[in-house]
Amino acid sequence: MNELIQVIQHGKVVEVALNRPKIFNAFNLEMISELATVLTRLAVDSCVKGIALTGRGKAFCAGGDLKWAVHFSDKPGSSFYKLASQLHIAVLEIRQMNKPVVAAINGPAAGAGFALALACDFRIMEESAVLKQAYTSNGLSIDGGGTFTLPRMVGFARALEIAAFDRPISAKQALEWGLTTKVVKDGTALKGAIDMLNELAKGSLHSFGWSKRLLNESFINALESHLELEREGLADCADHPDGWEGLHAFIEKRKPVFKC
Repeated sequence: MNELIQVIQHGKVVEVALNRPKIFNAFNLEMISELATVLTRLAVDSCVKGIALTGRGKAFCAGGDLKWAVHFSDKPGSSFYKLASQLHIAVLEIRQMNKPVVAAINGPAAGAGFALALACDFRIMEESAVLKQAYTSNGLSIDGGGTFTLPRMVGFARALEIAAFDRPISAKQALEWGLTTKVVKDGTALKGAIDMLNELAKGSLHSFGWSKRLLNESFINALESHLELEREGLADCADHPDGWEGLHAFIEKRKPVFKC
C-alpha cells in the first residue's frame, strides 16, 4: 500500500497510520489534508468504535515537512498557514468525536506530531520513543492545539519550560508528567492501543462521548452553564438504550451488555 494515510480495520477498531516512513512521517499539505478527511469520515461511521493513530516505520510523526514548507512559496508563512488549517481540522475531529482515539507512539513524536499525539484521548508510548515540541528550536511557535493541551496536562510552569528549552521527553518522563497513559515494550504500541480500544468498546460509547465532551468544555464554560450541560448530558444518557441497559443491569445485579 502506498497511501499517505493507511486505514486498516481491526473489528470495531480502526488503525490509522501516517505513511511517509522515509522522512519519519513528516506531513506535507496533501498528507495532512488526507488525514483530516479520513478522521472526518471515521467520526461519523457507526461501525467504528475507536481509532488507533500511529506512524509507519521508526517514528510516530516528525511534524510538518519543513523542506516542503520552505520551498512551497517565496514566503514559508503561507505554507505553514495552509498546513495549520488542515492540522487543526484533524485535531478538532479528534477532540469532538464521541469515540476514543489512542495515539500509538512507536517512535519520535515531534513538532506537529507532538501536538497531534497530545490531541488524542490516550497515548501509549514505546520505551525508546521520545516527545519533543521542536517548534521553538526552529524559531517557530506551537500549533495543533499544543499550547491548549500542554498546560492542562502538566501545568503552566512546566508547559512553558517545555516550550522554552525544548528538551527531549523520554517515555519514562512522559509517564511521570502525565503526557502518556502507558509505556510499553518497543514494537507493541499499536497492539496496546488496539487492546485498550477493544476494552473501551465493551462500555457505552454514548456515555464516553458525553464524558469526553463535558471534560473538554469544562475548561471554557462558566460553572452555571457547565452544570446545565451536565444535567442535559445525564438526562440524555439515561434515555439512551445504553443508559436503559446500565440502569436495569444495576437493579438486576448483573453486568451490562451495551450494544450501541
